[in-house]
Amino acid sequence: MKFVLYVFLMLVVSTTVAQRKDTLTAKGNAVMPVDTVKKTGTDTAKKITPHNPRLATKRSALLPGWGQAYNKKYWKIPIVWGALGTCIGFFIYNRNEYVDARDAYRNMLDNDPTNDYLIKPKFRPVDPSGVQQYRNSVRQNVDYSVLAFLLCWGLNVVDATVDGHLKEFNVNENLSMRINPTYMPLTKQSGVSVVMRLGK
Repeated sequence: MKFVLYVFLMLVVSTTVAQRKDTLTAKGNAVMPVDTVKKTGTDTAKKITPHNPRLATKRSALLPGWGQAYNKKYWKIPIVWGALGTCIGFFIYNRNEYVDARDAYRNMLDNDPTNDYLIKPKFRPVDPSGVQQYRNSVRQNVDYSVLAFLLCWGLNVVDATVDGHLKEFNVNENLSMRINPTYMPLTKQSGVSVVMRLGK
């Protein structure tokens, strides 16, 4: 008997749920089929894919600025590419200076005057020790340029991740905070508590 009653209740519930899916209640008590309801801008039947912060992170890690585009923060893309492009520019400049200083230093110490024309004009009046110091400093700048590039790439990924997490953060006007006095009966002490209110 209990089994039959259980099956009967399940059939009633499933039928009711199916009917509710096929109809919408309008103003008053009138019921209208879903097909006859005009779609409006506030149609809740639309499927909205949730924003995925992990996808923003992966995209930024693969291609700088792609995560910012996914987060719809298009104004950040030129900043990301500008920072990375500046690092690349410094790397190319310092690398070229290092190669020129290295070759000039080698040609100065080879005791072969026929190779002196290979020395760039800016290094000819400088003694070999000065060229060596310059070579070492620009070699260090090459390493700094690579580190700066990696740092900018990492910051690009962090920015996309943080923006992705804050995309769904609730910042409407219904958020409020107030401070209330409290009394703790266990310790028989009074104090102050912070109350966060979400929604209406």
